[in-house]
Amino acid sequence: MKKGPKHVAIIMDGNGRWAKLQGKNRVSGHRQGAKSVREIVEEAAKREVQYLTLFTFSTDNWSRPKDEVSLLMKLLVNSLRKEFNKLIQNNIRLQAVGALNELPSAVKEELDYVIEKTKKNTGLVLSLALNYGGKEELTEAMKAIAYKVKNSIISPEKVDQSTINEHLYTQNLPAVDLLIRTSGEERISNFLLW
Repeated sequence: MKKGPKHVAIIMDGNGRWAKLQGKNRVSGHRQGAKSVREIVEEAAKREVQYLTLFTFSTDNWSRPKDEVSLLMKLLVNSLRKEFNKLIQNNIRLQAVGALNELPSAVKEELDYVIEKTKKNTGLVLSLALNYGGKEELTEAMKAIAYKVKNSIISPEKVDQSTINEHLYTQNLPAVDLLIRTSGEERISNFLLW
């Protein structure tokens, strides 16, 4: 049997457009998207994908209407609570990548709780890219490296690809083997640029 990809990354996109085509509001689209995540995670685990990274909330998403952002945050917290037992039962380890300290406290607390409770699980590693942007990730990595060079922690000559990788939000993830954008558009939208 042919082995599938080790690391699948998905840009979860098009929920609002899908809802509009169905004659529904954007909220319905986001709720349907949350249901789809469960199916995706189950299928990835069944197919023995080792890493699944979901572009859940972009740094650009903060510019959406305040009510929509609030709903997305509540939906995230509710999904973490609702799916917690499934993660434990299915040996799935949750982690998150992005500027996590900028998330609302309720989201951060729930996320930290689930990450802590699943950290010893040895199956699929499910990474949520939250408040994530590839350009921001690279910028933060360059700042951290520049600080270390300035303070003689590392020498400029020693900065290489592995140094950069060690300073990324995604440092614990392998290279992506398959990237999927659910809306069918063909662009990467500032996702996992490294």
